[in-house]
Amino acid sequence: MATTADFKNGLCLEYNNGLYTIVEFQHVKPGKGPAFVRTKLKSLTTGKVVENTFSAGHKITTARIERRPHQFLYKDDLGYHFMDSNTFEQAVVDEDLIENTGLIKDGQEVDILYHAEAEKIIGLELPAFVELVITYTEPGIKGDTATNATKPATLETGAEIQVPLFINEGDKIKIDTRTNSYSERVKE
Repeated sequence: MATTADFKNGLCLEYNNGLYTIVEFQHVKPGKGPAFVRTKLKSLTTGKVVENTFSAGHKITTARIERRPHQFLYKDDLGYHFMDSNTFEQAVVDEDLIENTGLIKDGQEVDILYHAEAEKIIGLELPAFVELVITYTEPGIKGDTATNATKPATLETGAEIQVPLFINEGDKIKIDTRTNSYSERVKE
């Protein structure tokens, strides 16, 4: 058990029969009346963000979340298959729990989030940036660069993103997995 004094961003707690993580919180002490804590909570199962107000000193139940390193093996009808990097056990993750599935390639290292008490997979985190090769893109035409012009490009995983005009087929690029956007070209 913890209280509102223990709140910090990223803390996982059990609330309304679900697991939530604190995205933002603010301790408010009005001139009149008792103090309270205004929070934004993100559901770990649905991804929804809800706002809630706790009275100061309110007791909450914290949840233990573990991040375990895994390596992507393959995808089939059951979902995405990963191997634990420490124990070599395989885990199957449902596609609904993964954001940006188009950025996962064979051998990719990821962190799978487990609810420690229930030993249940609740999510998957890709690294902040991944490096992928462009398999197809239209050639950029000289003189088209008036302002940040982009063009569609297909990656080795089959995903499609927008890239600047100077990027060519066969280039290796760095992609931000949080925004699913081009970051920079990788020098080889």
